[in-house]
Amino acid sequence: MGTIDDLLQRNVRFAATDAKDRVPVIPFVPNQQLYVITCLDPRVDPAFIFGLALGDAVVARTLGGRVTPAVIQDLAWISYLHEVKAPDADWFDLAVVHHTGCGRGLDDDALLRGFAERGGDDVALAEQAVFDPAQTVPADVRKLIDAPLVSAKIKISGYEYDVETGLLKTLVPPKSRADG
Repeated sequence: MGTIDDLLQRNVRFAATDAKDRVPVIPFVPNQQLYVITCLDPRVDPAFIFGLALGDAVVARTLGGRVTPAVIQDLAWISYLHEVKAPDADWFDLAVVHHTGCGRGLDDDALLRGFAERGGDDVALAEQAVFDPAQTVPADVRKLIDAPLVSAKIKISGYEYDVETGLLKTLVPPKSRADG
């Protein structure tokens, strides 16, 4: 049986549970009031790292967990929805999570050239690399804090996830644009 067939069978089992009944009434105000931006690497699954259940968080996954214009646009939209549709609801916290061992292959010139030869943007790809979370996490947190369309009420923090130990290290404590 193929992977997709297995996933479809798992979905049938999931649909028979009551898990979907515990999701938030307002979809952009998650149960744990958490928004996570992290890497698409399967070793970095926020549900496991943070012990999250369905509906607990909004999760954006990008290459390297980097904050891109698309991520900022999505967050701006969710900020706007929150302000307009749920102005009395508590604001969510946002965690930027980069991880150790990220960026493998992005320092390989031959791989980047091959990607460019296929029509990929090797320069943009290289800019997404995370070789040192201590540098990239604060830079991405700053991008979010400085983004004028993102609510100044959102507390934004940044972390390094160690794929070997499973532990998070705080690199940027929670702060918002409103904090100054």
